[in-house]
Amino acid sequence: MTTIRLPEHPQPETFTDPAKAVERLELLYRQATDFLCDGFMQVMAGTAVQDQRIRAFYPEIRFTTSSYAQVDSRLSFGHVSMPGTYATTVTRPDLFRHYLTQQIGLLIENHGQPVTIGASDTPIPVHFAVAARPDLTVPQEGAAGFTLRDVFDVPDLSTTNDDIVNGTHQPSNGTGPLSLFTAQRIDYSLARLAHYTATDPSHFQNHVLFTNYQFYVAEFEAYARAQLADPASGYTSFVSTGDHEITDADGEIPTVAKLPQMPTYHLKREDGSGITLVNIGVGPSNAKTATDHIAVLRPHAWLMVGHCAGLRNTQALGDFVLAHAYLREDHVLDDDLPVWTPIPALAEIQIALEQAVAEVTEFEGYDLKRIMRTGTVATIDNRNWELRDQSGPVQRLSQSRAIALDMESATIAANGYRFRVPYGTLLCVSDKPLHGELKLPGMASDFYQTQVSRHLQIGIRAMEQLRGMPLARLHSRKLRSFDETAFL
Repeated sequence: MTTIRLPEHPQPETFTDPAKAVERLELLYRQATDFLCDGFMQVMAGTAVQDQRIRAFYPEIRFTTSSYAQVDSRLSFGHVSMPGTYATTVTRPDLFRHYLTQQIGLLIENHGQPVTIGASDTPIPVHFAVAARPDLTVPQEGAAGFTLRDVFDVPDLSTTNDDIVNGTHQPSNGTGPLSLFTAQRIDYSLARLAHYTATDPSHFQNHVLFTNYQFYVAEFEAYARAQLADPASGYTSFVSTGDHEITDADGEIPTVAKLPQMPTYHLKREDGSGITLVNIGVGPSNAKTATDHIAVLRPHAWLMVGHCAGLRNTQALGDFVLAHAYLREDHVLDDDLPVWTPIPALAEIQIALEQAVAEVTEFEGYDLKRIMRTGTVATIDNRNWELRDQSGPVQRLSQSRAIALDMESATIAANGYRFRVPYGTLLCVSDKPLHGELKLPGMASDFYQTQVSRHLQIGIRAMEQLRGMPLARLHSRKLRSFDETAFL
């Protein structure tokens, strides 16, 4: 079988201008995907020979340095740690234009060396090439009149994994990774995000709030409308599930007949520094799924603002819990991040959350202890843990000094640590099962009405504080490993 490629295989070019380098990436990617889409349409229409293989490749960024010179030791990203050649494949450079321009610019500035842009040797799966074309759909295996993988490349799990993130990557041909994610891994997550959230990945903002209750959505929409009514707010639009976008406070949002697994909403700013709210529902599996895929968008922070069980008798329903440590009994990340790995509290996030609580509640200093406790949050994978023999879980909770328990926070924090995304947790006590206060319908209604708005306001206020922080300060060195990738 012969292989059909682009008529002219693009030659690598060097760049010292990051904007020009990204323009070249966009051109190479557009040429490759257009070629695959055209070939796909011809094969489906029966006008192309099916015994020929049609193939195109992801573009690639390549960088080489021979110097051992140390860069500014305060920096956590934007440089490589030792001489060598480093590379990464790139997808959707249009979506990541600002990020790529920034990261390439830092690399050139910190090392004084150009980057090389060319075609990689990693084929683009046809599924991902047609993803941006609503008029094209790749049929399932057996639905077409030919064997798809005989003509086109399909997703390859050997290049769609987290070995770089997890620290198990083995460089090939002496070339180290420039980025935490390969192009196929990113394409896979972009497709999953669209599926799980029913919004296009392009709408996601750099600051992400996670919650485990749909009650927060109405409050978020109300806040969004108030911001759109204020020309000075800096917010430009609000996007709801189904990609329904409004740009003014009175815009109409259609009712969605069937919500996706993780309803998602975006309060957007022109530069992407707005806020995204994701209702991940209940459970560590959903929390891991959401963060696994949102991580490829390289957000600047994500916070959990959900409900929890208060574990201390001195806590009251509606009190806040600021996590400064996590007891991980969720188990969903055990194969990727060993349970002995410490998940440190990040000072920048903790300060922003504490200041936001003080501003919204008007309690300050020592008086904050009236409504908020700082301590260990336990995350468990059994929603009905209260029904077990309490000598097991309760004893461990006491030994860990835990003050609250939920099913998502430690997962989100651990994946933030793993993916180098600044993370934090502010929970609200909605029940106290160890002290006879169970989450019952009547109690829940009164509680939600009085607390949801205030809790969400705190999360939003914290994000707005973090937005004004320099990235070099927010993206802490505590999240970087010994031999870290240059790209954030």
